[in-house]
Amino acid sequence: MKKNQQNKWKRDFLTIAAGQTVSLIGSAAVQFSLIWWLATETASPIMMSVAGMFAFLPQFLLGPFAGVWIDRLHRKTVMIAADLFTGLAALVFAFFFLYGNPPYWSVCAVLGIRAVGNVFQSPAVQAAVPMLVPQEELVRANGWSQFLQSGAFLLGPVLGAAMYAALPLWIILLSDLAGALVASATVLFVKIPDPERGAKQKPRFFHEMKEGAATICRDRKLCIVTAATFFILVFYAPLSTYYPLMTSGYFRSDAWHAGMVNFAYAGGMMLCAVLLGRFGIIKNKFPVIHLGLFVMGISSLLCGLLPAEMFWFWVFAALCALIGAGTNLYNIPYIAYMQETIAPDKMGRAFSLISSLSSSTMPLGLLIAGPIAEKRGVSLWFFVSGIAMLLLTCVSALLVLLKNPDESRNKKYN
Repeated sequence: MKKNQQNKWKRDFLTIAAGQTVSLIGSAAVQFSLIWWLATETASPIMMSVAGMFAFLPQFLLGPFAGVWIDRLHRKTVMIAADLFTGLAALVFAFFFLYGNPPYWSVCAVLGIRAVGNVFQSPAVQAAVPMLVPQEELVRANGWSQFLQSGAFLLGPVLGAAMYAALPLWIILLSDLAGALVASATVLFVKIPDPERGAKQKPRFFHEMKEGAATICRDRKLCIVTAATFFILVFYAPLSTYYPLMTSGYFRSDAWHAGMVNFAYAGGMMLCAVLLGRFGIIKNKFPVIHLGLFVMGISSLLCGLLPAEMFWFWVFAALCALIGAGTNLYNIPYIAYMQETIAPDKMGRAFSLISSLSSSTMPLGLLIAGPIAEKRGVSLWFFVSGIAMLLLTCVSALLVLLKNPDESRNKKYN
């Protein structure tokens, strides 16, 4: 690759990634502030559950339909429109806080409205990346992207807490609009090629949604890993809810220690992303994907075995860092493999479908984990989830290994 071509894709990709990171920081700060306001005003677990459901439902309900439009429209247009939609929703809601305290249900509503923008924005970005980045550099590029996103999710709540203590909520909401404007401007100035498409026809949503699912199923190895990951996430997703309970209830620690757990998890994600960004060429991605899932499983299992003593809290924090590292170790090559092998004109549907499947695992997991954690303690769920994740990872790895070694390896546009 010529040096000027290499510099161009890096410049274009990092320009968009930087803008998206600014937008994510603003969104995370606003999300934290809205949820914290709702928690302090209501002190109601039911209201918090309803708010979480509103934030989750758009991806589950609209994701597959959004993918059809992402594959039909200019991805640049979708990315800008989604960012501006989220920013404008925050701007409108800022006026509610400027002129008084809005009803609690309206906070749930705005969380759901803001989530609609992300339904379109995230898959559009993932589908646009392979149009900018050479195939052999996709792991490295996704490593850089995940590093920036992990940093944004780490910094966003900290910034939100600081702003919440110093500023009225209507001003905090404006930071979402500011981030959306920055992200839109960076996308505007980068040329993003669109995939070749056939003659435009009236959208046949269910037919085109089935095409997105068929694209994943045709690659048997990808289908196996996707199915295994879905069941793994059913056990893994509830853990994010139980980190604070492990800190406060099991180890009898305070909010500062809970913050250390979040910092350790995000730090593990960032470190893994840096390493993959530095040594980014992975020819056979499935062993790395399974290694990441194995790290997540063994770390969760060990968390469940720790004694309830303060000394072991620091071991718990270190294991949380490993869980974060394992998450990116599986996720980055998994996304890169999809970007390498799925046809560009079907990529929006594929990524939207994956996002919808992932988002459905949280309520399913909580339905299973809730009664167990309530009766036997959250540490038992860490242990149970670790066992389940390890078994599912071993089954997935064995099934992938039994497939033809050359099948779907670097097979472009299955």
